[in-house]
Amino acid sequence: MKIYGDLTSGNCYKVKLLLAQLGFPHEWVQISALERETRSPEFLAKNANGKIPLLEIAPGRYLPESNAILHYLAEDSSFLPAEKFERAQVLQWLFFEQYSHEPYIAVSRYIIRFLGRPCNREGILQEKVAPGHAALRVMEQHLADRSFFVAERYTIADIGLYAYTHVAHEGGFDLTPYPAIRSWLDLVRNQPGHLTIDDALRQEIH
Repeated sequence: MKIYGDLTSGNCYKVKLLLAQLGFPHEWVQISALERETRSPEFLAKNANGKIPLLEIAPGRYLPESNAILHYLAEDSSFLPAEKFERAQVLQWLFFEQYSHEPYIAVSRYIIRFLGRPCNREGILQEKVAPGHAALRVMEQHLADRSFFVAERYTIADIGLYAYTHVAHEGGFDLTPYPAIRSWLDLVRNQPGHLTIDDALRQEIH
């Protein structure tokens, strides 16, 4: 099993975290979107959308999109419920992460941490603040009387949302007003095999 990805990216990190917690052997191929390595003819032949992460299941058999990869890898494991409605709830939160959370929390982090908050991106950054906090409030409300997002157990729904939430401060989002989210983050950190996004990057570099 081979993964093409950049471990500075939360979308790639979430795959690395699940692989670590499943204990699956794999080869990680570090590839940078910032350096436009995902736009090379060689990579585009593997994924015409030119995005990472990309799972190579077998030679010539590829699966893109981080949450699709999570779903594939978690099959027949405790990370993906067997019960039909609970599985649908996992997908619900993974869709929420990509459409209501990642475009605001992750993009803000990218502008601040990796672009250095340039003046010409300040307007875009400010536009991300309100919808980013709206997503955090949805999470906070859901977690107010729950330990995890689905079925009171740790699933790929938690992994998907944890990826960018645990580094939300790098995008200017203060989590102090969200006690339920902070308690949930602590629970995720205490799961067996856990590693932070920086841990994962150091692991691959060394």
